[in-house]
Amino acid sequence: MSERTLVLIKPDAVRRGLVGEILGRFERKGLTLAAMVLRTMDGELADRHYDEHVDKSFYPPLKQFMTGGPLVAVVLCGDDAVAVVRALTGSTDGRKAAAGTVRGDLSLSNRENLVHASDSPESAERELKIWFPDLA
Repeated sequence: MSERTLVLIKPDAVRRGLVGEILGRFERKGLTLAAMVLRTMDGELADRHYDEHVDKSFYPPLKQFMTGGPLVAVVLCGDDAVAVVRALTGSTDGRKAAAGTVRGDLSLSNRENLVHASDSPESAERELKIWFPDLA
């Protein structure tokens, strides 16, 4: 059964010219690109997307980073897409992520870690409604 998930290719990846490299990894794994948009996240969108983190101490610098430049929002589809994407992206801290993952090979830090990936099918559904409200 095909599943959909959200990936945000963060401003650091866009700035470093890694969008094609990151998308290629997902496509080579067999995931299908269903929608994509280049945009800059504003404060309201950041607060909606990161709703569960808004009151946490790490959120203000995360919000500043995520709203600081363009990002690419992507809908990927495939069998177990959420789990497959999470495995391909690697551990949140790029300094500790396994070699062969996006973060393990390309990330330089914990905060600027190149990608956001939905962490469950439920999160994917919620996040897709925020980023791509017109998708059925």
